[in-house]
Amino acid sequence: MNAKIDKLVPGGQGIATLADGKKAFLWNALPGEEVEFEITKNKHSYCEGIATKVISSSPLRIEPKDACYLSTSPWQIIDYAEELSQKQSLVKECLRQQHIDAPVEPTITDGKDFYYRNKMEYSLYWSHEDNLIYPAFHTRGTHRKSPIAQSSIERPEIFAEAQRIIAGLNAKHAEARAYQSLLIRCDQQGKVSSALFENRKPHPIMSLLEDSICNYKYSYSPNGFFQINLPVYELVLKEISKHITTDKVLDLYAGVGSIGLSVARNKNLTLVEVNGAAFAEMQNNAKGTTANCVLAKSEDVTEYIAPDCTVILDPPRAGCDQKLIEKLNEVQPEKIIYLSCNPITQARDLASLHGYRIAKLQPYNFFPRTPHIENLAILEKA
Repeated sequence: MNAKIDKLVPGGQGIATLADGKKAFLWNALPGEEVEFEITKNKHSYCEGIATKVISSSPLRIEPKDACYLSTSPWQIIDYAEELSQKQSLVKECLRQQHIDAPVEPTITDGKDFYYRNKMEYSLYWSHEDNLIYPAFHTRGTHRKSPIAQSSIERPEIFAEAQRIIAGLNAKHAEARAYQSLLIRCDQQGKVSSALFENRKPHPIMSLLEDSICNYKYSYSPNGFFQINLPVYELVLKEISKHITTDKVLDLYAGVGSIGLSVARNKNLTLVEVNGAAFAEMQNNAKGTTANCVLAKSEDVTEYIAPDCTVILDPPRAGCDQKLIEKLNEVQPEKIIYLSCNPITQARDLASLHGYRIAKLQPYNFFPRTPHIENLAILEKA
């Protein structure tokens, strides 16, 4: 089947309208291109698929660095400056759909579009040709594993560790089917922590790592809640710190506490996290401070929201709980700082908050060569 691509959508695919009116969401396709594609999912009103041949190419298309790009980083095919522009446009589109008219700043990057991830999880692939194990990723749109010889979005120390571990498995004639996956993480100095997850066995305990963020040290579990791209994360924290103007600060969905403890360590700070493992790491990171660490769902401790406080929100992709939004509207804290990994649900939440003006909307490129967007919203009382 053929299709002409209209634009990119927030999910990252190119969208086309087929002859019968059905919408097609296609990977490996850029605006203005005509492509041949295979369908991977077919529904009544839309289909999803992958372009298998580009009939007419966009001038913004470039050669991908990795053969596995569709599995890991499907925007390797886009000129990097255009990627940044597209992400700004996609944030605008999410806001437009919620009838929010506010300027969006250009996407901020540290300029590093490869070798940035500090965490990677690999599948293991068994080759019947040479009876060896290879690192692998799942082929997009399928449950099939594809072996890889190179991957360029993770730090080189991580891929080197994967090759070392898999070489050890091959040396002892292990079989891929015995293992669930291989998880590897490294700190900013290149120290690596790794674990092989075996089927039907408890996951091994991984050695903790430590990193400095904004000159403060944080320890964290490699398998826990910690940012994937720390240099860009620091850029966000520096921006957030400019907007902390109240003595009282409430950090909700706080994870291991790295936002609140980096930007409001010396304030009257309360950190709230529901995950027990992340909470334990938060308590460790908060040692030596006066921060109040609370183990709870953010929507269940709304009594901490006060008119004279700054509320920091960093929710999961689903966005904020409605009960929390209602309490924010009722109490009207001085300022709301909302960092989101999903501009779609962030825009929904912003549309539900009343009595505020949007002072800043700033996208960040936490995940170059992928469609994922991190967006910072600063809300001040109107």
